Amino acid sequence: MSKTLYRDPVHGKIWGVCAGIANYFNVEIWLVRIIFVSLSLFGFCFIVIIAYIAATLLLDKMPQEDQKTDTFNEMRFNKPSLKEGRASRQLLAAIATRTNKMEQELVRMEAYVTSNEFELNRKFKQL
Repeated sequence: MSKTLYRDPVHGKIWGVCAGIANYFNVEIWLVRIIFVSLSLFGFCFIVIIAYIAATLLLDKMPQEDQKTDTFNEMRFNKPSLKEGRASRQLLAAIATRTNKMEQELVRMEAYVTSNEFELNRKFKQL
């Protein structure tokens, strides 16, 4: 199934360009907005404004059958929103799990490097 880039005025603030881009790339709307604002602040203000206006004129509105009355995040595979707080807790839990796995791996590597086996293997490789 081919995705098409549309403007999404239902979930957008001005003309729905950022919401359409967020929907197309399956990311949060606020992230796209922050990217647009950051580019504007870093000296690309004129380019961003021209690109936004061009996208407004060139992109079609999202068709009615694609627009949902439910939230934008439910439209994107029930992905929890960071605004709800659930996603941040899930993210922190995932980071904690990953950090614990990395720490266990680090402990295992440290035990190997400080072992006699490592020293013996190193000496054999030097021969």
